[in-house]
Amino acid sequence: MKAHSRIAAAALAALLSQPALAADDCTRIPDAPTLTDFPTLPASIVKDPAMEERIARIVAGMTLRQKIGQMTQPEIQSITPAQVREHYIGSVLNGGGSWPGNRKQATVADWLALADAFWDASMSTDAKVKVPVIWGIDAVHGNNNVLGATLFPHNIGLGAAHDACLLRRIGEATAKQVRTTGQDWTFAPTLAVVRDDRWGRSYEGYSELPSITRAYAREIVLGLQGTPQGASAKVPGVLATAKHFLGDGGTERGIDQGITRASRAELANIHAPGHIAAVQAGVQTVMVSFSSWADGASGKPIKMHGNESLITGVLKGRLGFDGLVVSDWNGHGQVPGCDDASCAAAVNAGIDVFMVPQKWRQFIDNTVSQVEKGTIPMSRIDDAVTRILRVKMRAGLFDAPKPSQRAGAGKADGLQDRDLARQAVRESLVLLKNNGRVLPLARDKKVLVVGRSADNLPNQTGGWSITWQGNENTNADFPNATSVLAGIRQALGDDKVVYDLSGRGIDVSQFGAVIAVIGEGAYAEGKGDVPTLANPFESDLSLLKRVSGKGVPVVTVLMSGRPLYVTPEINRSDAFIAAWLPGTEGQGIADLLFRKADGSVAYDFTGRLSYSWPKSACQTPVNHGDGKSPLFAYGYGLTVKDAKDLAPLDEVAGPASCD
Repeated sequence: MKAHSRIAAAALAALLSQPALAADDCTRIPDAPTLTDFPTLPASIVKDPAMEERIARIVAGMTLRQKIGQMTQPEIQSITPAQVREHYIGSVLNGGGSWPGNRKQATVADWLALADAFWDASMSTDAKVKVPVIWGIDAVHGNNNVLGATLFPHNIGLGAAHDACLLRRIGEATAKQVRTTGQDWTFAPTLAVVRDDRWGRSYEGYSELPSITRAYAREIVLGLQGTPQGASAKVPGVLATAKHFLGDGGTERGIDQGITRASRAELANIHAPGHIAAVQAGVQTVMVSFSSWADGASGKPIKMHGNESLITGVLKGRLGFDGLVVSDWNGHGQVPGCDDASCAAAVNAGIDVFMVPQKWRQFIDNTVSQVEKGTIPMSRIDDAVTRILRVKMRAGLFDAPKPSQRAGAGKADGLQDRDLARQAVRESLVLLKNNGRVLPLARDKKVLVVGRSADNLPNQTGGWSITWQGNENTNADFPNATSVLAGIRQALGDDKVVYDLSGRGIDVSQFGAVIAVIGEGAYAEGKGDVPTLANPFESDLSLLKRVSGKGVPVVTVLMSGRPLYVTPEINRSDAFIAAWLPGTEGQGIADLLFRKADGSVAYDFTGRLSYSWPKSACQTPVNHGDGKSPLFAYGYGLTVKDAKDLAPLDEVAGPASCD
């Protein structure tokens, strides 16, 4: 055996020897084994012969249009239940900022009524066997499209918690929320390993390190879907989606939907471990990335939606994935020679379900024509539909009642898990500075709270919260949420808290401490890309200059979807906390700011950086193990017991762009 073959075999043996993390040992986050190539793995769920025979009979009895209908996924604003019935549609989705009746205030009853209408339509077609429709939703940090749902911290904060057990519990809670409103499928988790934090989706990644993503992928898939037992077991939760396959976190300059230049081995070792773990945990759907992959520095970029070697060769072949592969929003239209309404190349590459939000009728007609002309083999269509039916059967949908009649549907408290979210916030906070051991603060003195994010739930929850970008919301859109300011008031009482947005004209000396809540606004993909890692809001530094140096300790809470160059802000703070995007439970921040009434420590900081923190606005990419020296390294984080003062830091003025 050649040396490289022995290394590959040893790596595969190490991979296969890693047991699935059970509830009692999921705190382990072992290093991912080093691979020379993608491993060849057995299927994670043994196929049920009776189920496979049933699927084959259904597929054999379907017309071509019925098959293509199963492969087509329109957006709910662009299709009616009657059209679902007419065109044999297999699935629908609602995008971020899309609700039943296009009403942000849609109630749980509204969601269930529409789910029932789609379901009833799919079960009243003239097909020989009625195939139930499934509804996919971006429930990426809780059921975040639904008014009143508890929203958990975004993934970047959960990565700082270094607690895989927490991920399983959050997955279970999210599945309960999704069942409440009648959906069967969430487009989560995102398993991007982020390499350049200028990317606008950095907060959707757990870490710059594959090991955390690998451990978390397994646990959140098990939390969302449950653990199928035996060949014919049903998925007891909701269908999860490993996304985005593959390399979305590695694009050059962090450009969304850009080019990831990496060798095949780098792709396997950096970007694939989370996907491998998700497949091994039984994930039933995988979403393809908008990005392109170029094999090394000189390789030709290939759009992932048209990359047959990775979708069919690696994912469905080597990794043994037998579920369905879904495109991203019109992602197939970016493949050369394709558009939103037509893409034989993406079908042939191995995509099974096509997210065609608006042009779904043209897509059906064009795909039927391409099969009839021989451009797409019928065998590829049959494979796609077989996978779709397999996933639906494993989810128990062929034997299920309509959505409103299922367990948990419409449950009064089904959207709520505030204690778990509050715990997740506490675990995610990273204490970067605590000079003089200022934190935790005593409860016997008044505090001045300042900053535009102190009482701003849209900033606190970030993108993918009620709306897509998240910046169109107001506090009123979060009826069951607690802002940081509200959490502080609950902790101290209203009489000990004064809030002033700007801190102008305030005699700071009258307070025991100043708490400044600053940072980024809400954003999502595309609009969230930035040219540097500088804090985009100069007003934050002006605010800190206004309240610091007055003999009163300043505690700064930074909300952001990525590490930022905020050295000037850190220098003007006695304590500095990276709070990421904590979701709806701002009280989790207040829990760590204050001592108990008796003066003892209520909670300590346990969060540790899962992203390296830059020492300049253009120190990017900077990742663990790359030989660079960040301001705060991966794994950094203080506790309140650490008597470690941070000396004044060098403030480095940066250019407007790092390119």
